[in-house]
Formats: sequence, structure tokens, C-alpha cells
Amino acid sequence: MRSSLFTFLFILSAVASASAEVPSFRNTIQPILTRYGCAMGACHGAAAGQGGFRLSLRGFDDEGDWLSITRSAKGRRLTLEDPARSLFLLKAVKAVPHKGDKRFEANSPEYKAIVDWIAAGAPGPKADDARITSLEVSHPHVVSKPGQTVQLKVTAKFSDGHTEDVTRWSKYVATNASVATVDDNGLIKTTGSGEGTVSAWYLSRLAISTVTIPNAVQVQPASFAALKPRNFVDEHTLTKLRELNIPPSARADDHEFIRRVFVDTLGILPTAEEARAFFADTAPDKRDRLIDALLKRPEFVDYWAHRWSDLLLVNGDKLMPASMWSYYNWIRRHVAANTPWDAMVRDLLTATGSTLENGAGNFFILNDEPTKCAETVSVAFMGTSIGCAKCHNHPLEKWTHEQYFAFANLFARVRTKNGAQADERVLFSDTQGDIVTPLTGKPQEPRPLDSVTAVSMTSTEDRRITLAKWLTGADNKLFQRAIVNRVWANFFGSGLVEPVDDLRVTNPASNEPLFAAACDHLVQQKFNLKALMRTILQSETYQRSSVTVPENINDLRYGSHYVPRRLKAEVLLDTISQATAAPTTFKIDRRNANRGTADSYPMGFRALQLPDSNIASYFLKSFGRADRVATCECERTNEPSMAQALHIANGDTMNAKLSEKNNRLDVLLASKQPDEKVVEEAYLLTLTRPPSMKEKQKATELLATAKPEERRVTLEDLFWSLMSSKEFLFNH
Repeated sequence: MRSSLFTFLFILSAVASASAEVPSFRNTIQPILTRYGCAMGACHGAAAGQGGFRLSLRGFDDEGDWLSITRSAKGRRLTLEDPARSLFLLKAVKAVPHKGDKRFEANSPEYKAIVDWIAAGAPGPKADDARITSLEVSHPHVVSKPGQTVQLKVTAKFSDGHTEDVTRWSKYVATNASVATVDDNGLIKTTGSGEGTVSAWYLSRLAISTVTIPNAVQVQPASFAALKPRNFVDEHTLTKLRELNIPPSARADDHEFIRRVFVDTLGILPTAEEARAFFADTAPDKRDRLIDALLKRPEFVDYWAHRWSDLLLVNGDKLMPASMWSYYNWIRRHVAANTPWDAMVRDLLTATGSTLENGAGNFFILNDEPTKCAETVSVAFMGTSIGCAKCHNHPLEKWTHEQYFAFANLFARVRTKNGAQADERVLFSDTQGDIVTPLTGKPQEPRPLDSVTAVSMTSTEDRRITLAKWLTGADNKLFQRAIVNRVWANFFGSGLVEPVDDLRVTNPASNEPLFAAACDHLVQQKFNLKALMRTILQSETYQRSSVTVPENINDLRYGSHYVPRRLKAEVLLDTISQATAAPTTFKIDRRNANRGTADSYPMGFRALQLPDSNIASYFLKSFGRADRVATCECERTNEPSMAQALHIANGDTMNAKLSEKNNRLDVLLASKQPDEKVVEEAYLLTLTRPPSMKEKQKATELLATAKPEERRVTLEDLFWSLMSSKEFLFNH
């Protein structure tokens, strides 16, 4: 009787077990290994693994990980007939020694899922497994107060239509611990005022929760009531400031505005005559008229040709002189013609023919390998780095290993050959050739990132045409965001997203509605960058004073005031030359530059007019110029250093220009103007403002009491004191 009952119960148990759904290796086991750190870089997800056991980073290689668990080490990690005795589980619960410590408890949901998987025979990933299609969090935007908690719920949706609560198996990261923190279970705890994000990661998908904690200080309603938005920039900025309870500063006065807009748009200072004329103008539209005039000046072409030469790496160390000039002149022609950004990029990416006749072709000489092309294009024109996906799924982004090689394969048929002239290369698209994906040993079907349409492997059409069409399409948000962010950063010192070329999902904008509106504006203006610049420059947000109020002194991102920043290397050198009327001679760095005949550029070249970065200039190097070796905003730095301080205080650049014969100082002394007029001129030339009464009185007295033979030295000291001040060195 007992035997029959036992047999019946055993059969019933077996039937129930068989009818239960077997845990999926791809969608159940892999998330557990990632959530509890087994597949992370510090453990078995490292390139060499740990303790002879290797997994792919964050489980991007399902097939390889399954083989490693079930087949490597002669299959000793699993005991199919008694799952609880499997070394794979005993290590995880630290029933046997484990350097990785205990990962989870016995009888936990994770433990039970793995037991059930092993008991079912440890099946591997299947081709018909449901794939995750989206990930959502229960609180996309949290508005709270310090000290409160919010529990996130994370829901995954799969290709077969079903959804799962994956809160327990997601990984969480908080980007700003001063605003909010998050624990391993998705519990957010707010800590202070400001804005931050919490990201949830599951199966290579990311979901973001924005946490906003308004400033606790009392702000008078009048601080906002009197403000009149001029355009969408002001509307969205004021909405964000109200949300964060940060009052804006007052409007910049005329001398602050004119200096700022000249430096940000042209990279030069206004002349004394231009400053006086602007101050004397009483028309209400004078700022708009000034902006329109600046956007038409030749210095605008110099400034932005230099800016895009940084981005596109015009470098005489990598290119022969004729090719370097061809590349630079191609950029300059497009800036001068105000070519829409999408058209300029299409022209670049589909370039063919002689690199001397079509300078854009040099982009592919610099990026002479498919994966290098893919990585450069993604950073330069989409503001996102896909480099990590070359070895594994991107740990901080949605890009997968397969997507990386599908994207790189778009460049696999770009070829070059020698041209008829010396140093000439001819660029063309071949009809065969593919890049092989290391993981599979096979080429990946060419496909733009996130595109649903692939390029046929048998097509002989230039694959770059498909790429360029997709990249510059009106619905490609990354392309729009990348250029808007770069333009925004030029005028405000930091992008809506920082770093500027790090547009990850996990690195959201400081003002997402403003970012979206700016992108829409760019598309409406048919990618006319001047139109975008004009809108930014005309906004009250840009024209706010850099003088803070107590309630907004800590704001560096939301536009409550203009944030002062040091002039970049080339602009600073040019403004020193401009103020002293002593131009710089730029020598070519022969240690790096390719062969050529000239040793220096003609006298009169400004730093912003130089086509090449290979210039032997200690000043430019010390003040953080870009070397144009890698497509990254990090190449240029505004970080202060002791070398900079010493160079300003006692370096030969400023001192030599001040002591040079027939410079600005000699002209002023020869003009026989009254001392107070000389002082006024010095202030206008350097700080773009008249001196205060106290400043004028003191400086005039120094000149008046100086001996005749000491007047020039005294004037040198006055100019030096002005040009070594923060007011000169910083745009404000």
C-alpha cells in the first residue's frame, strides 16, 4: 500500500515538475549572474575570469557562458542528478570556500531558479527564446524632499508579449549621490537638493528615473514674475528653475554682454571703437543687430573652422601638408557657405576620389580601419562611444557586441590607392570585403545602430550611402542631440549633457525638455547651425549676468546665471596679441609634423586661423589646446595649472608682446592723449569696459607721477595687471 502511494506521489511530482516552466538560461540565469556580481569585471566577467572560471561581462555571450558553466572543467560545476550538490551553487551560497564570498542565500528565489534549471538538465539558450524589448521603471520622475524614500519597480517586456517584474534582478546606479542614493533592491533615498538620476539595468536594457529635489530656500515670487521669455530656450529654462526653486540673476550689462558674445562667437575681443559705439547705441534692438552682424563676419569662419577641425582631427602629424590643407579648406568652405550640418556630414561620410581635390576623403585616411571609423563616427556625430562593445556588450549603454560589428561592417569596403600626384590618395568603395565578428567568426550583416533595416551582404552599392542617409535623417535623435550639445557647450561652457560627447541613456540632460526643443528647432531650421546659434544668443538665458545671488551660487547647469570660464588656449593667445597689437609667429613642430618646406606660418596668422595642431607653442600646450589625436572633448582642457600661472606671471609670451617695439603701448604713448584717456583706452582694449572712478584715479596717478623714461614701463605694468586679471582671462 505504502509502495503504491509512494509511486503515485512520485509520478504526480514528476508530472507537476515537467509541467512547470523550465527557467530560461538567457532570461533567468544570466540576469542572476549579473545581478549578484558573478559576471562583472571584478569577478568571473573579467577578461581572464577568476579561479579558472570565465564568464562574459554582464552576460553578453549566452552560448559561451552556457558552455563555460556546463562543459568546461569537464562539467564538474554541475551535478544534474542532485542539483543542490552542484559546485555552481555550493560556491554561490558559500557552502564550500569561495573567494567571491556568499552571493545569495540557500532557498532564495535565485537559488531555487538555478536548482530548477539544473534539475531540468541545464538547457542552453534557444533561438526561439523571448527577447527583451523594453524596460520601464514605476517612477520615471521623482519630485521629493531630502530624507524621503521611493521604491522603484522595474518591469521588462518581452518579444512574446509577456511582462515580468524584474526589480529583484536589476542592477541600480545613482549618478549624483548628493541628491539621491539607491540600494541593491531599487530603494531610492533622497539626500539633498538638486537633480540626479537612478538607472536600472537588466538584460542590456536601461531605464532611468530622474530625481528632483527643489532648493529649500525661500524664493520671492517676484524673482520669476518679472522675467519675459524671448524664445523656447527661456521658457524651458525658467520652468526648470521654478521646479528647482532657483532664482535667476539679472540681465548682463552692455559691457559684459558685448565682450561675452564676441569671445563666444568669434574668439576675439571687440575693438575700443566697437565697444564705444555699442555703449552709445540706445536702440532696444541693438543686441540683436550685433548678433546678426557677428554671424556674418569673417572671424566667425575662422572660429568655427577651427572648432570643427578639432572635431575632425585635422592634424599634420597624420596627414601630408597638401592633404592637411585640403582637409582644412574643405571644412572652411562649408563653414563660410553655412552648409547645413546634415549636408556637411553626408558629404564627409560619402567622400570619394582624390584626397587633394576632395579634402573630406582625408577623414578616411585618418580613420583607416573599419572599427576605427565606426568609433569615430559614433563619437563625432552621435555623441556616444561604442568602443566598449568591441569586446562585449556595452556595460553603460544599450549597444551590443553584435551591433558594434554590424555598424563597423558599413565601412569594411572603403579602400584607398595611390594617386597620380605625390602624397595623393584616391578613395573608393569596393564591391566586396567584410569585417569578421571575433565571437562568431562570421561577418555581421551591415546595419546602422538602432536601424531596423540592414544592408544586403550581396549589394555592391556603397554602404556609406545607407549610413549617411540614416545618420542625418530627421528622425535620428542622437545625430541632432550631438550637434546641439556641442553648440550649446560653446556658448555656455558646458553642454546640456556633460561630458559633451557622452550622450548615454544613463547620462541624461540637465534640462531634457529644453534639449528636445532645441533639436526640434534645428530640424525645423533644416540643420542651419547659424539659426540655432542666433536663437541661443538672443535668449535671456544667455544674456544673464555672471554675477550670482546667494540662492543660485551653486548652480552650474541650469542657466540661472552665466558661468564664467577661462578662455581657451587659442582665444587667449589671440586676445593677448590683439590687446597689445603684437602678432604671434607660429612655428611648425618639426618633431611631429610630416615633411614640408615652410618652418612657420606667415606673420599675421592668428591661432584660430591655424589649420594644424602641430605648432611649437609652449603657451598653447600649457593652456590645454587639443592635440587632435582622438575624437574626444577631453583632449581640450580648461583645468588650471601651475605652469599657466607662472606663464602669465613671468612667461615670455605676454612680457615679450608688452615690450615689443611699435606695439599698442607705443601707439598710445605717441598719441599724446591725456593720461586718463590712455587709461580708459587700456581698459576698453582688455576688459571691454571703462574703468571705475577709483581705477581711473589710481592708474592715472601712476602714469602722471612716472618719470618720462619710466612712462612706458608703467604703462606695461598697467596692461600686464589688466591682462593677468581674472576679468581678462575668463569670459563672464
